Amino acid sequence: MAFYKSIVPKRFRRDELNIPVVQLQGMIVAGGSQFRPTLNIATVAPLLKKAFADKRAPAVAISINSPGGSPVQSRLIYRRIRDLAEEKNKKVFIFVEDLAASGGYMIALAGDEIIADPTSIVGSIGVVSASFGFTDLIKKIGVDRRVYTAGKNKVTLDPFQPEKKADIDHLKSLQLEVHKVFIDMVKERRGSRLADNDDIFSGLFWSGLKGKELGLVDELGDMRTVMKERYGEKAKLRLITMPRGLFGRKVTGANAGDMPSRIAGAAAAGIAEVAEERALWSRYGL
Repeated sequence: MAFYKSIVPKRFRRDELNIPVVQLQGMIVAGGSQFRPTLNIATVAPLLKKAFADKRAPAVAISINSPGGSPVQSRLIYRRIRDLAEEKNKKVFIFVEDLAASGGYMIALAGDEIIADPTSIVGSIGVVSASFGFTDLIKKIGVDRRVYTAGKNKVTLDPFQPEKKADIDHLKSLQLEVHKVFIDMVKERRGSRLADNDDIFSGLFWSGLKGKELGLVDELGDMRTVMKERYGEKAKLRLITMPRGLFGRKVTGANAGDMPSRIAGAAAAGIAEVAEERALWSRYGL
């Protein structure tokens, strides 16, 4: 038996129960970044596919640490998790680390159970859009901006022009539609577990402790403890990873010779990305 164990990989030994673990960390944005972790369906789908492919695993554990971002990418990730869970007949446990807010919480809704630390932050069920206005600045420095369009609404919410009430009203109507989709998802997935409290959908966020009171969280705890409580001491957590090259991508052929300029360009873009992400995390005191 000892020889058998020495040559057979742990995940294939019948005396051990492996629970695949997927870690979802970062802002939720379309596209990718070479210098910081981001979440979108393109980056997450291969990990989910690999995790749910384990036929012997009764469940998949997913840890989330995200301040949110794109509602579209959030819904796509949520939908992929639910589709795989139903197709492979597996239970999904979502574990909140520091933060599962806005789009991060939307993804968390894919869990059959949501477990958080008492000091985690959850919620922020709302929609936000932000920009800047530069009308006074361009006047001050003497810039004459000229824009020519076909279609009277092609410059809606142009930051170089004064705000128009019609533009703001249109944006608000879009936000309300997205907000309703989010609210419906929460009600569908959390159902009778939700407390009777209108603040749940106001955009506020709470600690994991308060989140449990409101029904946004099922249990307080950590992944290792909860998985062993559910599946016994033989349950082993197996982190799912994908092979990556330098900066998260393999560089081959003509792309390799262009590496210095690609690094410089990505670094410049990365400064703005990091600032944007830092502001989003700071909104939750993190």
